[in-house]
Amino acid sequence: MNYPSEQQLTDQDLLQRYKTDGNSKWIGILFDRYAILLLGLCMKYLKNEEDARDSVQQIFLKVLSDIHKHDVVYFKAWIYQVARNHSLMQLRHHKEVELKENHMPGTAEIEDHSGHVQKDLLLENMQAAMGMLNEEQRRCVQLFYLDKKSYQEIADETGYSLLQVKSYIQNGKRNLKLLLEKYSKNKR
Repeated sequence: MNYPSEQQLTDQDLLQRYKTDGNSKWIGILFDRYAILLLGLCMKYLKNEEDARDSVQQIFLKVLSDIHKHDVVYFKAWIYQVARNHSLMQLRHHKEVELKENHMPGTAEIEDHSGHVQKDLLLENMQAAMGMLNEEQRRCVQLFYLDKKSYQEIADETGYSLLQVKSYIQNGKRNLKLLLEKYSKNKR
């Protein structure tokens, strides 16, 4: 009986093998498939090759630690979202550091640590909630709210009708709200 080579296995097969035996080799193969995509994505956001390469390594570690927490159906879409969120967090952190460094000497800096913790928690919950949406809703919500595209641009890019785009965004927004409410109740 001929078994498929590791490179012939689908993303879903590799995920299933990892979940079955815990061998990180399966995630490594998956990660290798998308490493160039992730590097390009990180470069797009971070504009610095060294930072982008560091981020890809951090994303790999995050994937290893978080993959069991999620029911990943489409690995490519999931890892893309993880990388995008990571890059945005890096940019946000960089801007915060830049703002602190640019303060005039002698000005009082009041840091509301609990506010940062709350925002970080909200972002983590939002990331998890986005992963729970169906593919159409997730894609339309991301394009509309995060990429700031119009309904027409989303319809052109996805092939969905304008009515479908509006529906996916409306339902996705409602589902995100419900999921975030559920997460906030569970954290109390």
